[in-house]
Amino acid sequence: MAGGMAIQADTKDYGGNITMFVLMTCLVAATGGVTSMDVFLEKFFPSVYKNMQDDTGRTNQYCKFDSQVLTSFTSSLYIAALVASFAASVTTRIFGRKVSMLVGGIIFLIGSAMNGAATNVTMLIVGRILLGIGVGYANQSVPVYLSEMAPAKLSGALNMGFQLAITIGILAANLVNYGTAKIKGGYGWRVSLALAAVPAVIMTVGAIFLPDTPNSLLERGHQEKAKAMLKKIRGNQEVEEEFQDLIEASEAAKQIEHPWRNILQPRYRPQLIMSIMIPFFQQFTGINVIMFYAPVLFKTIGFGDDASLMSAVISGLVNMFATFVSIGTVDKVGRRMLFLEGGIQMFICQILVGVILGMKFGVEGVGSMSKSSSYLVLFLICAYVAAFAWSWGPLGWLVPSEIFPLEIRSAGQAINVSVNMFFTFIIAQLFLTMLCHLKFGLFFFFAGFVLIMTLFIFFFLPETKNIPIEEMNNIWKKHWFWGKYIPDDAIIGHHHTTTKVSSN
Repeated sequence: MAGGMAIQADTKDYGGNITMFVLMTCLVAATGGVTSMDVFLEKFFPSVYKNMQDDTGRTNQYCKFDSQVLTSFTSSLYIAALVASFAASVTTRIFGRKVSMLVGGIIFLIGSAMNGAATNVTMLIVGRILLGIGVGYANQSVPVYLSEMAPAKLSGALNMGFQLAITIGILAANLVNYGTAKIKGGYGWRVSLALAAVPAVIMTVGAIFLPDTPNSLLERGHQEKAKAMLKKIRGNQEVEEEFQDLIEASEAAKQIEHPWRNILQPRYRPQLIMSIMIPFFQQFTGINVIMFYAPVLFKTIGFGDDASLMSAVISGLVNMFATFVSIGTVDKVGRRMLFLEGGIQMFICQILVGVILGMKFGVEGVGSMSKSSSYLVLFLICAYVAAFAWSWGPLGWLVPSEIFPLEIRSAGQAINVSVNMFFTFIIAQLFLTMLCHLKFGLFFFFAGFVLIMTLFIFFFLPETKNIPIEEMNNIWKKHWFWGKYIPDDAIIGHHHTTTKVSSN
């Protein structure tokens, strides 16, 4: 493939280009918001619609949306993404990051077309599954692509671009839903679902024109191209040293036939544990519950139909601004600081929301809220979303992508995505039922997890800011807990990769 001759730019611009493609992953996430539109519910999920219309105050506020089919619609996406990310890890390794992005974009397009044209639940769910496959591919290839294109000192901020795109996507989707809910004639939800195609088109076209990463070119044996590409993205001719490091790292990775077998070796234990725990915890912050079901939640609390989409837009805005906060601070104050502060803030907000809902709706889930306490809940939810958006949100994707050495990167990223999708699925499946049974206790349930994960970060995650991937091992070696897993030959000076044992 021509190495993207069309784009003349230094790294800064790539950041902008790529982030656009990522919008696709998000708009997807965002189609979740359609599920609170009345017309949509009436057409596909009549039983839910019936409960929603029952305003006598006798219906249990916590159980209105508890429908198995509605849940499968929402969560079929994650299972598909889960399976796809394993396929994508192979594609990404053999054919390069670009091809993965391309495949993802195309499948995604087909899915959004199907959703927009759906006439029955089956079409909806098949469309969702195709979207999921697209998401799996994008989530596998985009962060890897970004972290390979970005110079080490910017990798945090650029990778946050991924997260930023997701937040903009969620916001855009909420706005779209708000707009399309207003369309007379009741086909608004079709517009909303079909609009997911926009980012997919951008991603597909982008993937065609984007250059391949130097790492990926090397991995597939194109040395000269890789060097030219590196010069181009770094915007200068002096890339010899970095290029040597890449070659050595890539040679080392080539000797490794089985990234999956490797990641199980003791020396990669810290990376393995992180690639499982971080995405697991990210889902158990309870964020999806808040974001996906924000409209549902606000409707339940008693804001009207419009108000619920509008409040979702508000939390989407908060999400976006907070992501900017983290982009500005992540490479300065570091990852740990953001994790710990965000955790504490989320914990406080969840406890308070739980207490307020408990006092207002009680265990019965029957009752109503005054304007003032509704606004208080809205404020707390915003504070919670903000904390998430500058801690677990972006860092849950950034930190795993920073800690995998090349020889286990494709496997590590696949584990990261699939654990993430798996637990998103579990939560999406269980949430409506849990809300129904645990009531306001649901917030305490997630608060408990937030407490655990904050302690986990405090004790087990060393600071990774400004550390080139090649030197991560030295950091693990110094850590009180992980040190014992890292063999001495894995500690390296600048110019040796993990596999070369020094001669003395």
